[in-house]
Amino acid sequence: MVTDRAGSQPAILSYLGPNWFASVMGTGIVATAGATLPVQVPGLRGFALAVWVASALWLVVLLIAMVGHWVRTPAVARSHVRNPQMAHFYGAAPMALLTVASGALLVGRDLVGERAAVDVAWVLWTAGTVGGLITAMSIPYLMFTQYRVEPDAAFGGWLMPVVPPMVSAATGALLIPHMAPGAGRATMFYGCFAMFGLSLVASLIIITMVWSRLAHFGTSGTARVPTLWIVLGPLGQSITVAGLLGTDAALAVDPRLADGMSVFAVLYGVPVWGFAVLWIGLATALTVRTLRRGMPFALTWWSLTFPVGTFVTGTTQLAAHTGLPAFRVAAAIAYLGLLSTWLLVAVRTLRGGLGGGLFAPPAPGPIRAAKD
Repeated sequence: MVTDRAGSQPAILSYLGPNWFASVMGTGIVATAGATLPVQVPGLRGFALAVWVASALWLVVLLIAMVGHWVRTPAVARSHVRNPQMAHFYGAAPMALLTVASGALLVGRDLVGERAAVDVAWVLWTAGTVGGLITAMSIPYLMFTQYRVEPDAAFGGWLMPVVPPMVSAATGALLIPHMAPGAGRATMFYGCFAMFGLSLVASLIIITMVWSRLAHFGTSGTARVPTLWIVLGPLGQSITVAGLLGTDAALAVDPRLADGMSVFAVLYGVPVWGFAVLWIGLATALTVRTLRRGMPFALTWWSLTFPVGTFVTGTTQLAAHTGLPAFRVAAAIAYLGLLSTWLLVAVRTLRGGLGGGLFAPPAPGPIRAAKD
């Protein structure tokens, strides 16, 4: 068992940070992307189900460990909130809940039945949505009032607190067909669309800041470089949401508006997909460049999984709405890339976790500075 420096308690309960929930996100998206992939092969659905079960069990383990962390080392846990690097990853926890919820609806029903899967999804969606809205508000507030933010501080991790509402919108869209017709279903539809806008506008602001940081200060050449892939998350997830809401619109709103939403899924999705492809090229080049210079392994490598998974699901939605074989092929190729990256990062995480290297305290940094 790995212990802390004093040897008095497991290190996992001393320095367990919210960034660990990114491993649930990265694993769960492998299941959801595989379940909806437009190019199905024998055994893929069974594989997706197995991966979803693994992500759900891992979520339970992390939730229990996180409770133990707060009970045994509350001072360390509170310090994560004050750390301008670590605090943004509190957005990973609600997204982990939401990813497992989506998997329950898409593949978990094969194991537990549709009624139980829907009930589980509602519980996780509610908790994840509330938590995501809190992080989307609280972490930017702390940035504006307490954290000292240097000119070169912007990085992909800044997106983590504001992306959960977009994931809520995607999972909420999957729940719409399971709701009774009427005002409740329409409210859910418009609520998901509102969360789509909330997250999209905030993400575009941050993506612009990340681009500016790269142009003026470079990549930093550290383990933060993989977080550049997080930019792909709101892009791919927004395409996914537009596609899902375009499909579900006929269940919730006037037919004329529903037709417009279906058109919007394509008019919005294709241009954003084009930028996402550009970002994949840039992020790949920058990651390879940093790897050649000796980039160390860290939990930030999970940034290479969930965002790519959202690109797969977004491309899948475009394939469904356009009927183009090109999008089906692109989704399949992207899923193969997701699988290979997920296997690499999962193995490295298991090795690093057993060795204890991933349970070191977060790097010190500027915590607070007085702001008027």
